[in-house]
Amino acid sequence: MALHIVLVEPEIPPNTGNIARSCAATGTVLHLVKPLGFSIDDKAVRRAGLDYWPYVKLEVHESLDEFIEKYGKTHTMYLATTKGGKIYTDVKYRDEDMILFGRETAGLPRDFIAAHADTAIRIPMSEETRLRSFNLSNSANIILFEALRQLGFPNLA
Repeated sequence: MALHIVLVEPEIPPNTGNIARSCAATGTVLHLVKPLGFSIDDKAVRRAGLDYWPYVKLEVHESLDEFIEKYGKTHTMYLATTKGGKIYTDVKYRDEDMILFGRETAGLPRDFIAAHADTAIRIPMSEETRLRSFNLSNSANIILFEALRQLGFPNLA
């Protein structure tokens, strides 16, 4: 049993590092969709001190199109976006669901969101701050732990 976090074109290394750590701690699969705003080669990972990196179940994809080609027909994908029509807690998460997050500076592509509007979810925020969303790693953890809670925290002690 596993959930999947998908980061589409992540730009900020510490955000991806924090999310990778959460994925390692929960048995969640992490997908990184290129281009990446940083290197994840062995030297860069060692230099960053990511001692948990060997425990991350990681898949790297060359593009969003390649990722969708591989998983689009076999997995439910929830798009985490400030433009989501549903609140993230209104979804009934299931084993193998995927939660997609876009770039820190631009989010997911607008046409991609429009094509998948029925699975676009959001975290409620104050109207005064809607121009700025939550930090990517915080958002990923908020939604990931709701999905894990609904599933009964599988394989976690």
